[in-house]
Amino acid sequence: MPKRIQLVLTQDVSKLGRSGDLVEVAPGYARNYLLPRGLGVNATPAILKQVERRREQERQRLLEEKKVAIERKAAIEAAGRFTISKQVGKEDAIFGTVTEQELAEAIGARTGQEIDRRGITIPDIRKVGTYKADIKLHPEVTATVEVQVVAG
Repeated sequence: MPKRIQLVLTQDVSKLGRSGDLVEVAPGYARNYLLPRGLGVNATPAILKQVERRREQERQRLLEEKKVAIERKAAIEAAGRFTISKQVGKEDAIFGTVTEQELAEAIGARTGQEIDRRGITIPDIRKVGTYKADIKLHPEVTATVEVQVVAG
């Protein structure tokens, strides 16, 4: 009896792997849990080829996403400085703060690109001036923009 058998997972299994992963498990675990529930299939040469083809397609898709993110970064940074006007009090102190949503709307209005506000990192802005903000467009691509806060 083999000590370990190879399976290809058809669904994500916690603490084991993701869908499409090739895993080695104990025969009893495979026979009594994974196979009856349809969580995995025996690794045959044909199935391994399918898994490899899916991995290649996923890799191509991720490369395409990164390429699009790089193009978006270039377009956003080429737009230059983004201006946000806020109500100002004494000593150029602004009322409230500049939010990620305000910056996302300013970028959208100027470049026509939809930006997710959750990917924007703004420093704590309390006064009128020019600040730098980071926009995460992809796990590996981050754009840096200038935000000018003016009295409005």
